[in-house]
Amino acid sequence: MDHASGFLNLVNDAKSRVNEITIDHAQARLAANPLAVLVDVREEAEWKAGHADTAVHLGKGILERDIETRFPERDRELILYCGGGFRSALAADAAQKMGYRNVFSLAGGYKAMVAAGWKMEC
Repeated sequence: MDHASGFLNLVNDAKSRVNEITIDHAQARLAANPLAVLVDVREEAEWKAGHADTAVHLGKGILERDIETRFPERDRELILYCGGGFRSALAADAAQKMGYRNVFSLAGGYKAMVAAGWKMEC
């Protein structure tokens, strides 16, 4: 998908502040920390079409409103993914600005997860 330059500028700015991790790194972190949470920040329709089997859904559109209720612990490890790694970077940046200290954005997002054979459900 071709993205507008303004959007890409926002994403690149966010990526300068967030920790972006690979599929392998995300799997290792989730295996090592049973309290880590895989968070799907895509839209509701995307979530319903398919998502990682262990993920929870907290769409980017409501993340800032609901993250403190869902995850009150600011040190909780949160690994965010979207469709391709752009929106998750924006969401991770917002979470960090809200005081979350252990947030990651998954490089490549859902597309990379599917390509890597990550277990999915619909």
